[in-house]
Amino acid sequence: MIEGILPPYVVSADLSDDPPGATLFPEEEKVIEQVVDKRRREFTTARLCARRAMSELGLPPAPVLPGPRGEPRWPSGVVGSMTHCAGYRGAVLGRSAEVTTIGIDAEPNDSLAEGVLDVISLPEEREHLRELWRRDRRVSWERLLFSAKESVYKAWFPLTGLWLDFEEARLEIDPERGTFHARLLVPGPHVDDSEVTGFSGRWMVTDGLILTAIVVPAPATTARTTPSAAPDSKLIDS
Repeated sequence: MIEGILPPYVVSADLSDDPPGATLFPEEEKVIEQVVDKRRREFTTARLCARRAMSELGLPPAPVLPGPRGEPRWPSGVVGSMTHCAGYRGAVLGRSAEVTTIGIDAEPNDSLAEGVLDVISLPEEREHLRELWRRDRRVSWERLLFSAKESVYKAWFPLTGLWLDFEEARLEIDPERGTFHARLLVPGPHVDDSEVTGFSGRWMVTDGLILTAIVVPAPATTARTTPSAAPDSKLIDS
């Protein structure tokens, strides 16, 4: 599913349910020994997806433990991101020689709870959403904004180890190309002697879900690839 908005130099695995029989490494089991069943199933299936993606990279299965802020700690040489919501669990991985950072998120294509939009958005972003809503009402644009900002944070954190508030990035969504761009409103990390001033990503809506993804290639990968203008898949699958 999410592969439709990913470049060819990363791998992905996703599932729409929690298959029985999925197992964890002992150290992963220890992390969630006190959690409720719902959280256990999300945690386990997301790691099942991660290990399937590791296999696609030709790597053996390995534990994925959460860091201090819940971020996944990947095996050496691997860059990745995981997400889960009702009806979706997924992981996207790449080799650190080819990918600088990855951020993905999945959300239901449904409105945010009352009051949440004011917390996660800037005034100019809310005006942008009103314009998008007038153009197309099949997409919960406010939820898409939230999802894209979640992907921004997941791409940002591995580069900085710092929190990024919702109001510290200004996001614009392109409804025609299925892309988005976030301009950082705080100093960004330096990668290959250049400051990161923002993140660009792709989005799609399918099967009642909103999926967003940011994949920042390593400089060597950028030099040998030509970015496409838009995803090959449909932006909105109704």
